[in-house]
Amino acid sequence: MASSSSSSYCPPPSTSMSQQMKEEEPIRSWSELPPELISSILLRLNSIEILERAQKVCRSWRRVCKDTSMWRKIDMYNDGDLGSMGYDLEIMCHHAVDRSQGGLLEIDLWYFGTDELLNYIADRSSKLKSLRLIMCYPIADDGFVEAVRKLPLLEYLEITYGAMSGEALKVAGQSCPNLKKLRLNSEPNPQFNDEELNDKKALGIAESMPELRHLQLVGNTLTNTGLTAILDACPHLEHLDLRKCFNLRLEGDLEKRCSEMIKELKRPSDSTADHPYGFNIEDILGPNNYYWDDSTAGYPYGTNVYDLSDCNGYYSDEFY
Repeated sequence: MASSSSSSYCPPPSTSMSQQMKEEEPIRSWSELPPELISSILLRLNSIEILERAQKVCRSWRRVCKDTSMWRKIDMYNDGDLGSMGYDLEIMCHHAVDRSQGGLLEIDLWYFGTDELLNYIADRSSKLKSLRLIMCYPIADDGFVEAVRKLPLLEYLEITYGAMSGEALKVAGQSCPNLKKLRLNSEPNPQFNDEELNDKKALGIAESMPELRHLQLVGNTLTNTGLTAILDACPHLEHLDLRKCFNLRLEGDLEKRCSEMIKELKRPSDSTADHPYGFNIEDILGPNNYYWDDSTAGYPYGTNVYDLSDCNGYYSDEFY
């Protein structure tokens, strides 16, 4: 009996065997993640990374990348080296806008853009609330004015290192009655002083944007006259950035008025160390200036799609 009992006994698997069984279980791949989780991951990328890389990883990622919910915001961030990219940013932007199917709410263009592209966006994005044009030098008054007239819901407008005139800004304000935030940043030049032109942009703002809450005018040529006009016409203004506005004399009654009216005031002489674009004016102001460094600019992108995928090779179809 003892012998029979002993022969039928089956010992439990050893710890090493259990561990081996676990190690042999199939590991779930990135392509098998739920669509909502894939979407959450991919929304951390900018639009170029999604179109040029992420959607080529596998079919499940491509399906998510084509969903209109992925294109409520389009961010065409790039480092400005357009000649080395190997793809056409304007064509890519066209396809991104098409994928939004009229639901686009925010768009950021960096280092590229034309009047034609801006109007392509405006014609298909009547719900747009945020438009940022950063170093988009080819975009001129006529194209900008034509486009902005089609964007009545716009609340946030940024033109950094652009060439928009005071009259174009006035049209923007008149066409976008909900405009609450304006960033109009220029290359500061303390040697420029033209009495007929200094306040053109400031007066364009004052004459058309009464609902402004946030106004950034880094490097602007406005004088005390232009600033006074803005304060008179924009009673809701709470945040005002006047750094590197060399024609201003912020003192006496004007300084007191700014201090009392504005919750967050940045003065002409304040540091630009937290400015995301920086200024290359060392020859004007001396060596202690801020320069834009991609590694410290604080931009939230740069996630490496290759690190996320265990798929072998990209999806072979064109990314559009």
